[in-house]
Amino acid sequence: MDPVSAKAAVVNGKTALGIELGSTRIKAVLIGEDFASLASGAHDWENTLLDGVWTYSLDEIHTGMQACFAALARDVTEKYGVPLQKIGAVGVSAMMHGYLAFDQAGKLLVPFRTWRNTFTERAASELSALFDFNIPQRWSVAHLYHALLEKEPHIASLDHIDTLAGYVHECLTGERVVGIGEASGMFPIDSETGDYERSMLEKFDERARGMGLSKPLHALLPQVLSAGEAAGRLTESGARWLDPTGDLQAGALCCPPEGDAGTGMVATNSVSVGTGNVSAGTSIFAMAVLPHALSRAYTEIDMVTTPAGKPVAMVHCNTCTSDLDAWVRLFGEVLSTAGTDLPKSKLYDMLYQSALQADADCGGLVNFNYFAGEPVTGLDSGCPMFLRSAGDRLKLGNFMRAQIYSALATLRIGMDILFDKENLTLTRLCGHGGLFKTPEVGQKLLAGALHTPVTVLSTAGEGGAWGAALLAAFAMQKQAGETLEEFLQNRVFGGNAGSTLQPDARDEAGFNKFLKSYKAALPVEKAAAAWAQGE
Repeated sequence: MDPVSAKAAVVNGKTALGIELGSTRIKAVLIGEDFASLASGAHDWENTLLDGVWTYSLDEIHTGMQACFAALARDVTEKYGVPLQKIGAVGVSAMMHGYLAFDQAGKLLVPFRTWRNTFTERAASELSALFDFNIPQRWSVAHLYHALLEKEPHIASLDHIDTLAGYVHECLTGERVVGIGEASGMFPIDSETGDYERSMLEKFDERARGMGLSKPLHALLPQVLSAGEAAGRLTESGARWLDPTGDLQAGALCCPPEGDAGTGMVATNSVSVGTGNVSAGTSIFAMAVLPHALSRAYTEIDMVTTPAGKPVAMVHCNTCTSDLDAWVRLFGEVLSTAGTDLPKSKLYDMLYQSALQADADCGGLVNFNYFAGEPVTGLDSGCPMFLRSAGDRLKLGNFMRAQIYSALATLRIGMDILFDKENLTLTRLCGHGGLFKTPEVGQKLLAGALHTPVTVLSTAGEGGAWGAALLAAFAMQKQAGETLEEFLQNRVFGGNAGSTLQPDARDEAGFNKFLKSYKAALPVEKAAAAWAQGE
């Protein structure tokens, strides 16, 4: 879109805004009618470990959203010389799952429990057995049942529960709803009805009877909507909640709020059967859209849905780049101490590219990136750990390859279940997120790790906020009978096939050797995690 047309779109509200609250950054993207980004803004934040719970306060959520929007508004003014006042549609996305518990007056009863918490093992295990369906520890219903098992006092005052995306959407619109993909991270979904699985709701209510709940579970959960449905409009109070300057006008159409997994699928055009994507940032997860449900439940595999309700197998790992980022910061500090400062992007590129010159098996080096527990490998807590024997080849390239392999290893363990036991085949696997910012490196090593071709689209850097904006645009522009898949394929992505790298046999063999050592060292990691917890 040329500058004149872009300015006209901003002035006339022919735009869609997507905001995503990620683990370390809140990002906003404003797109025009051609779906290209017109402006963006961001705000960095970080979770807090409070009394053993990973959390963000409601004040941090509110001020973070305002700071992000303010940055977007500044970008609009700098680029087009006009204030950001009118927006056509808004979409909100956030880190999936977790537990926000409120009383009838809307007061938060306990600190927000994010996806990163792994203290719900018993609750998740009991519910999985009850439903014969895998319930991950981070799901909202696992957190609720954990609170019931622990007889937490807040249960007596509980009126409703929500996710972060659902909470922010309600602040903007007054509507207590979630998109079906986000809902599938709260409680199992029936893809046929597009709602929570009724028989499982009944089983939960029967199990929870006498444990202190004043309402049936369905009444505690937000309403489920699918992509393309209207989910309210930006209210005057919602506009002021987001933009206290008074510039932003109320009235924008809002689409159902989604989780970051759903917006990742949208941003990579991976919502059709046989497609998949890998999102690699603070956490890492793979999504594969299935023609039908899995043959049985697996504790390592989550069953969720696309924003349109199609069944999706999800392998979710709690940690991806946190440990890698910490080492990059250390190398940057070494260079700075030596009087050589490199821009952050160049430092990452230099270190990542060294991994391509390394031994395929990392020279025997092994690394664990576990900042938190990893249910896929059965650890309820974690401790970052680097291992080598005296005979291993310690050099920069091998060290960096071990860091990247470590970020992919737990994902591969989970994906092997789909490949080997469910005979999964994918027509396309897209990569997006921070791991793929340096050209080819993350893409090439992921292809070898998963022995699958990996595509990175030219829009991959746009991320989940762009995906949320696309969902908002779909709600605003949807034509009669048009599906989300058709909208993305025909109107958004068109001929954008991206760049694809085939798996290299040397990388495949090297990763398999690394993974064998990684699995053998898991007892050492478990002992290190216990040490870190003071056990």
